[in-house]
Amino acid sequence: MWSQVYDPFGNAFVSTLVAALPIAVLLGGIGLFRLQAHVAAFLGLLSSLLVATLAFRMPAGMAAAAALAGAAYGFLPIGWIVLNVIFLYQLTVEKGSFGVLQESIASLTPDRRLQLVLIAFSLGAFFEGAAGFGTPVAVTGAMLIGVGFRPLQASGLSLIANTAPVAYGALGTPVIALGAVTGLDLHELSGMIGRQLPLFSLIVPFWLIWSFAGFRGMLQVWPALLVAGVAFAIPQYLISNFHGPWLVDVVGALSSLAALTLFLRVWQPREIWRSVSRKEEHSRRVQGSVPIAPAPVDVHRPASGKQPRPGVVPSEVIKAWSPWIVLSLFVFLWGLPQVKAFLDGLWLPKVPVPGLHNLVQKVPPVVPKPAVEAAIYSFTLLSATGTGILLAACVGGVTMGYSLPQLAHAFGRTCVRVRFSLLTIVCMLAIGYVTRYSGTDATLGLAFAHAGSFYPFFGALLGWLGVALTGSDTASNVLFGGLQKVTAQQIGLSPVLMAAANSSGGVMGKMVDAQSIVVASTATQWYGHESEILRYVFFHSLALAALVGFLVAAQAHLYPLTLLVH
Repeated sequence: MWSQVYDPFGNAFVSTLVAALPIAVLLGGIGLFRLQAHVAAFLGLLSSLLVATLAFRMPAGMAAAAALAGAAYGFLPIGWIVLNVIFLYQLTVEKGSFGVLQESIASLTPDRRLQLVLIAFSLGAFFEGAAGFGTPVAVTGAMLIGVGFRPLQASGLSLIANTAPVAYGALGTPVIALGAVTGLDLHELSGMIGRQLPLFSLIVPFWLIWSFAGFRGMLQVWPALLVAGVAFAIPQYLISNFHGPWLVDVVGALSSLAALTLFLRVWQPREIWRSVSRKEEHSRRVQGSVPIAPAPVDVHRPASGKQPRPGVVPSEVIKAWSPWIVLSLFVFLWGLPQVKAFLDGLWLPKVPVPGLHNLVQKVPPVVPKPAVEAAIYSFTLLSATGTGILLAACVGGVTMGYSLPQLAHAFGRTCVRVRFSLLTIVCMLAIGYVTRYSGTDATLGLAFAHAGSFYPFFGALLGWLGVALTGSDTASNVLFGGLQKVTAQQIGLSPVLMAAANSSGGVMGKMVDAQSIVVASTATQWYGHESEILRYVFFHSLALAALVGFLVAAQAHLYPLTLLVH
């Protein structure tokens, strides 16, 4: 048994700086030195192992076991999702379905801003609610590329949009995990988060279009943005407070999609934005022309090189959308607890990680009393969301005219295409597991806990840091949920408020975690440009996290918002 040490140098400031070294290596390598993501991830993993063993005195064998356990989790379920989403995407690209898909979306609205809201915010929220774990960014990033957005835009804007729904992703998994680790009432936690995030569900569509089209471009479409946000925020509040965390995103997303689609049948902006950048749109208006910006040849056009022909008939539209409709059905089914339980009952090997399981002990003040950390790897191949996506891709491929040998060859090509992305994700999760079991993440969390009366603000940022480190709101809640509860009790705050703040603040960290950035770069076929994506989204992530912090601080200290705590 090895007990974690949170201040190995006897100086909290020095210990915190050392604990932050792997983060600095990882983000600095991607953002400053522009290293390829898999190289930066490997260096970050190496630095995390050195910090864990040399500075925090974790036995080397335990650190290696933690890294291997994280790597295994990185491939299944996370990498498995990415691989199979890209597989489906490549099948549709090779058949030219995206040309038809583009025209069908344009039939709702030719305006790029509204296409962006439909796909990245409303549809993305459905995939977040049904599956989570990188699925929405992978799907919406690929779809935005398909309708003509550039890779940087498709990547960055998908990440910005995938924020407000994250806390209730994968049928409420982050909230359920938060309740499990804190012992707080699940419905109270769900309701508290549901009294924080609906405000950001209103803000995010406006923020998304502002970042894409500028303030003036956003104002031109504000009625549609308000409809999309309100139609999501109201169900988000009602279901989270009066039902529970399970169906919040699914119902909210369907409501947003339906409301926005119906609204666009009776309203369109006065000026139609047909370009994919402010500069192009300005040039188009000055020249008096109305070109639609073409997508890259290898993404938008069929393998034959022919442009999609205009005037597609309804049957072609249905055929183009059928793979994505099938994907939605499979993802939703695989997200149902009953289906997961049934599949896990058929076959679910659980392997205690040798040299790690029940050998690491968390100690106060991170937990109220010493607690042993389990380390069991569940081989969830049948119930993994990626398996549902693979089956959906095969069904969709058959409907598009692929034979089984052709599907097998396409899958092999996809494996080659995403090999570096999978390596990056594996290394990223290995870093997260090393920091979790070595206690360096708790050292960083304790630094925030010294903020005193300012803790409500920094508590939300702690959730942001947790997601930025682990790539998952669920993992961040498991990581810091107990710390949030203990700290809140020590300084006289509501434990439910601060535990909820961890999840609400954490959703804004999804933009900058390396796992999500790699998923986005892979989905948009822009691997190797992760540093540009990080710079694109970093301000948005930090600014929105700060706004969550201000809201939580107001709930803690400012009447009448304090009434929302009860």
